[in-house]
Amino acid sequence: MDLRIFTEPQQGADYETLLAVAKAAEDLGFDGFFRSDHYLKMGEVDGLPGPSDAWITLAGLARETKRIRLGTLVSPVTFRLPGVLAIQVAQVDAMSGGRVELGLGAGWFEAEHTAYGIPFPADRMSHLEEQLQIVTGLWSTELGDTFSFTGKHYTLTDSPALPKPAQGGALPIVVGGGGLKRTPRLAATYAADFNVGFTHVKETGEKFAIVDAACAKIGRDPKTLTHSIAQPVCCGRTDAEVARRAEAMGRGLEDLRENGLTGSPAEIVDQLGRFAEVGAERAYLQVLDLTDLEHMALVAEEVMPQV
Repeated sequence: MDLRIFTEPQQGADYETLLAVAKAAEDLGFDGFFRSDHYLKMGEVDGLPGPSDAWITLAGLARETKRIRLGTLVSPVTFRLPGVLAIQVAQVDAMSGGRVELGLGAGWFEAEHTAYGIPFPADRMSHLEEQLQIVTGLWSTELGDTFSFTGKHYTLTDSPALPKPAQGGALPIVVGGGGLKRTPRLAATYAADFNVGFTHVKETGEKFAIVDAACAKIGRDPKTLTHSIAQPVCCGRTDAEVARRAEAMGRGLEDLRENGLTGSPAEIVDQLGRFAEVGAERAYLQVLDLTDLEHMALVAEEVMPQV
């Protein structure tokens, strides 16, 4: 199972902190470094020094890392126009030497839109579908040809469809969410990675089965779609260490044991194994205390080799 580090910088992190985590993730052998795309903190944390833009951050990290995959989990369609997004992501991909993936979602956190004057339309899922059509269409248009699109929300006329992703064609897209109809259809049509976040094993397996059926309906082999999970991780060699890390994360220990990958390395290996049994091939490990690089090292040394 691929293990990727997943961060939530809106909870409080500057670029230098994210750079340290990304470099540690690379050095420790994790498959990727992903970050949320939010402009407002959640919960009781102060959120200092304030939000950072996901794609500006990833552009910097693209030049500072060499191997790990980089991306968002996930960018809301409300934040960027699709043509601009396609340019930004393709440019960061070139800056990384072809290591970028785009997580794209409808957006859900209305308060951050209100706080920063960003429109929050009711029909965001239809925006998501059109943005997926546009970014993949722009990237896959042959050099020398143009791309046009007319939809309910966006119109593009004779776009040169440049620049192209460094890794060629339409770079990998991550689609996830809790929807039972439209989300699986969009993932089956456009995604390289279907992500089920923060759900229990049984529900995760059920959502994987639904997206597999959506793939079959359009003639796609479900094995060509990576099935991934996102879960908070809280690992320690002793109960005291686990409790200390849970407190630093700002989460109750019992809550984490019920809703996360929590406990000793052996316990987390077992928990990941249960997700693997229902089809998970990749795990985005949500790391909330970005100052605790020893936590990542423990997972890399004692969990990663066993999964």
